[in-house]
Amino acid sequence: MGIAGYLKEIGRGAAGARSLSADAAEALMGAVLDGEASDLEIGAFALAMRMKGETLDELVGFLAAAQARLTSFHADGPVVVIPSYNGARRLPNLTPLLAMTLAQEGARVLVHGVGHDPARVTTATIFHDLGMPVAQDEGDVHAFWARHEPAYVATATLSPALQRLLDVRWSVGLRNSGHTIAKMLNPCTGARVLRLASFTHPEFGALLGAWAQRERVDVMLLRGTEGEAAADPRRQPRMETWIGGQLRSEWSLPAHEGVVTELPVLPREIDAATTALYIQSVLSGEKPAPAPLARQVACILGALDELQEPRLAREAAGA
Repeated sequence: MGIAGYLKEIGRGAAGARSLSADAAEALMGAVLDGEASDLEIGAFALAMRMKGETLDELVGFLAAAQARLTSFHADGPVVVIPSYNGARRLPNLTPLLAMTLAQEGARVLVHGVGHDPARVTTATIFHDLGMPVAQDEGDVHAFWARHEPAYVATATLSPALQRLLDVRWSVGLRNSGHTIAKMLNPCTGARVLRLASFTHPEFGALLGAWAQRERVDVMLLRGTEGEAAADPRRQPRMETWIGGQLRSEWSLPAHEGVVTELPVLPREIDAATTALYIQSVLSGEKPAPAPLARQVACILGALDELQEPRLAREAAGA
């Protein structure tokens, strides 16, 4: 079948490319994920979308196609879903610290991402050094939650087809739309999910905000720390929390303005083993957590309490 017809629309360069409707974008991504496109066509798709950039309709369509082919896990209460697809290059990757802190506070936390990146320190490698295995199925996920630990699920487990699309990066040298929608996935059913979504460019942050409002999702948006959704430990980033498509100031934070007068004590090296030791020292209380990350945790827990209230209200009415 192929995707040549779609390539004619999106592959005319930044100025001449035409945007797809949500339905057309869903059909295109479905064809890519279902193996109906050749390797050459998938490479052309990746490069064309990289040049053109995704519109809101295209993001919605691409995400719908990925969601329809996703392995999901049932939950009986609100879940924090943390995507981890960037890792660390210059700063310690504190996504595992964020996830483990939330889990210790009683939150159900599901982290998903890629296991290896030759140029970065991934969350998967840090979890490995912390002695936390990868969850393979729903039983594993629930076992982690029962122990007040975050569950880490590899993207290849959630969607082998999406993982193949992500791997195109190693052939063409660039990330593609698969990386964008991977950070927007909801792998849970049965309960509301607070997704954490990071962005690098303000324009994409605005696009994510429009998505949250249009699709009425529960999501915390923030400028990523090297692409990760954990708050920058040095300077408070702006955080916007959307509940049911409504921006909620109670669980949002403005960016720190002006000169930073105090820096947190961070490990000098960013390798997985050193980062794991640092995370253990923070969780044990030996070292303080970076203030921006502690504030992020507080906002997330507040939002989760709000997501939990409708279920509690129904149970009280039933009693």
